[in-house]
Amino acid sequence: MITRIAKKTVLAIVLAGGRGSRLSPLTDERAKPAVPFLGTYRLIDFTLSNLVHSGVHDVWVIEQYMPHGLNDHLSGGRPWDLDRTRGGLVVMPPFSNAENEDGEFAHGNAHALHQHAHLIREFGADVVVVLSADHVYRLDYAEVIRRHIEHGASVTMVTTNLDDEAQATRFGNVQAGADGQVTAFAYKPDQPLGRTVTAEIFVYDTGALLSTLDDLAKKGPLGDYGEELLPALVGRGDAYAFPMSGYWMDVGTLEAYLQSHRDFLDGRGLELDDPTWPFITSSITRPPTRIEKTARLDTAFVCGGAVIAGEVTRSLIAPGARVEAGAVVRDAVVQPGAVVRAGARVSHAIVDQNAEVGVNAQVGGQSANSRPTVIGAGAHLGEGVEIGPGSVVAPRDRLKAGEEGEKVRPLDVDNRAGKK
Repeated sequence: MITRIAKKTVLAIVLAGGRGSRLSPLTDERAKPAVPFLGTYRLIDFTLSNLVHSGVHDVWVIEQYMPHGLNDHLSGGRPWDLDRTRGGLVVMPPFSNAENEDGEFAHGNAHALHQHAHLIREFGADVVVVLSADHVYRLDYAEVIRRHIEHGASVTMVTTNLDDEAQATRFGNVQAGADGQVTAFAYKPDQPLGRTVTAEIFVYDTGALLSTLDDLAKKGPLGDYGEELLPALVGRGDAYAFPMSGYWMDVGTLEAYLQSHRDFLDGRGLELDDPTWPFITSSITRPPTRIEKTARLDTAFVCGGAVIAGEVTRSLIAPGARVEAGAVVRDAVVQPGAVVRAGARVSHAIVDQNAEVGVNAQVGGQSANSRPTVIGAGAHLGEGVEIGPGSVVAPRDRLKAGEEGEKVRPLDVDNRAGKK
C-alpha cells in the first residue's frame, strides 16, 4: 500500500552512504548508520522507527560506503514491519546504467538524489522526505508533511536550536519569519547566523526538487544540498522552517557520540521505553547480564550478555562485553564483545566491538575535559599498554607496551559535539 498523508503520496529517502570520516575508527569497517548506539541500537534505528510511527512505509535507503553490515542489520525491513509485498523498505546500492556503464559514486547528498531522479519520477510521489541516518531524535514526520502541504512549500526544513552558537558553523544555518518562511540560509558559514540550524530533515515538493536538481546539474557539480539546492529553493521564496522540540543530536563526531551517551546516562536523552513510540532494532537474543560479587556499578547502562566483575561508573557496557575484576571503566562506552581485563583503567573513551584492553593497561585521560580516546574494533592492547587522552588505535592493531608511539595517532581536531 502506498503511503498517503494529507491526501498526498509520500516517499521517504534515507541517505546512508557517507564515509563518516569524523567517526573514524568506528567507521573504518562499518557504515556510519550501522554504528552501535547505547549498546542495543544502531544509529539508523532512530530514523526508521520515526518513519514507521509516523505512518510512512515507503522507504528507500541509499547506500554507498561499506553497505554489507548495514544490509545485515536492515534485514529487508522486517524488524520495522517494512518487509512488504508492495512498497516497504528498498535498498538502493550504487549502480551503473546504459548512459554511465562504469557507474559513479555520489559526490554529496544532492548528487545522490539526482542520481535517483528517474526512479523518484517513476514512483510518482507528491512529497519526498529526505533524511540522514546518523541523528538521534524523536519526531512525527506526518506533522511536518501536513504543515509543508498547508504552506505549499518547495521545501520544509526541520530546525533545532543548538546550546552553543559557535557550533552552528558545522550545519546549515536558518533564519525564518514569524510565519515560518525562511528568510536566510547559510551552509556551514564562517560566522553563524544564530543558534538555529537544520536538523537534516527535509520535506520536498517532488516537482520543485527534481526540476531544481536538473537545472543545477547543468551548471556544475551538485555536491551537498546545502551548497546549491537549498539556497536555490530559498531564493524562490517558498521555503519554510518547522521548529522541532526535544532532544536532537548529530552524532557525526566522536566527541558528540560520547556526549550523547552521557546525555542518556544523565536522563537528558530520549524516552526509550514509551510503548506508543518504541525505538525498534534488529537484534539477537542474548543471555541475562551477569553481575559478579566484586562488581561496583554507579549510573550505568549494562546490556544483555555482559559480564561485570569490576567497577563501572557513568558508562555504557554493550551486549556481550566484559569488565573483569579489578578493572575500572569510567565515562566510557564499551561496545559489543569488547573486554577490559583485570586491573585495566578505561576513562573518557570508546572501546569498539571485540577490542581487548589488556591487564593493567591504561586508556584515556583522568580529567572530565579530556578528549575522547578510541580503541578500534578488534584491536588488542597488551599488558601495561598506556594510551593517553585524545588518541586513536586503529581497528585490529596489536600493541605491546613501548609500541604506543609507533601505532597511535591523535584524534582529529574537528571532533566536537553539536546538540540541543
